Amino acid sequence: MATDKKPIPLEFEQPLAILAQNMDALEKQLSDNPELEADLDRMQEQYNSLKRSLYLNLRPIDHLAIARHPQRPYTRDYFSAWDPNWIELHGDRKGVDDAAMVGGLLEIDGIKVVAVGTQKGRTLRDKQHCNFGMPQPEGYRKALRLFRHADKFKLPILCLIDTQGAYPGIAAEEHNQSQAIAENLMELAGVTVPVVAAITGEGGSGGALAIGVANRILMLEHSVYSVITPEGCASILWRSNDKVSEACQAMKMTAKEILQLGVIDQVIKEPLGGAHHDYQAVAANLKAAIVLQLQELLKLSPKEVRQHRQDKFRAFGSFR
Repeated sequence: MATDKKPIPLEFEQPLAILAQNMDALEKQLSDNPELEADLDRMQEQYNSLKRSLYLNLRPIDHLAIARHPQRPYTRDYFSAWDPNWIELHGDRKGVDDAAMVGGLLEIDGIKVVAVGTQKGRTLRDKQHCNFGMPQPEGYRKALRLFRHADKFKLPILCLIDTQGAYPGIAAEEHNQSQAIAENLMELAGVTVPVVAAITGEGGSGGALAIGVANRILMLEHSVYSVITPEGCASILWRSNDKVSEACQAMKMTAKEILQLGVIDQVIKEPLGGAHHDYQAVAANLKAAIVLQLQELLKLSPKEVRQHRQDKFRAFGSFR
């Protein structure tokens, strides 16, 4: 699995994009003037140095931009990389199959799991079909059905999270969005099988938490986790869309900051530039971390697994 297209540069990467264009122009002249090869090598060194420097000094809003990159791998990409023969399970058994929530059975390094994850679309039509990765109540009820299936057949649960939040539309409220999320929280807190959750892009509000009550919570290096989107925070606190950067800074939403708060257990390294630069590398890194966590949790008894998860969440916010 690999990205087919050249990564789209983000706003803070514009100096790199300009340098890359100059390198491309110089490379086209090499056939007529081989002496330019030394200049191209120097420019390549400059490019690599600038790229390392940029990614060592990222702001929270830069992490957010990477987490939202349209070419970033999504749930289906990871599932297919880990198990090309994974079996998708559809529907909430009440009449609807929400495309924003994907779930099924897969095997990861010999461990059979029930896997659930949010899915953003790639093309405009896909985005509309997946509701831009924002599940509705029917999506959370699909996940709930799979959680119960996993608990019944003693299969570990794996959740991949990449959503701005649950869909806030009128129809979702009419179909009892809050009840669907609350029921998922209660069910995940009580299952007796190990639960591992990984935030692969955005972890937004209750939409993320509804599939994020886990024994182990992992985050990719450039993913974010927050109680509300920065745009929503800025509109409430400052009543201005110009304060999104300040909101990102104040919310402590990056993987490194969340790890320091003790909310997550591990930060997974991404390729330089972000996960969209190398699907295979990030899928391998995430798989290794998930397998390690599952192997440790599978040593616990069902009662210990449930108690471990409940103790973990009860300890949030404790201080001396």
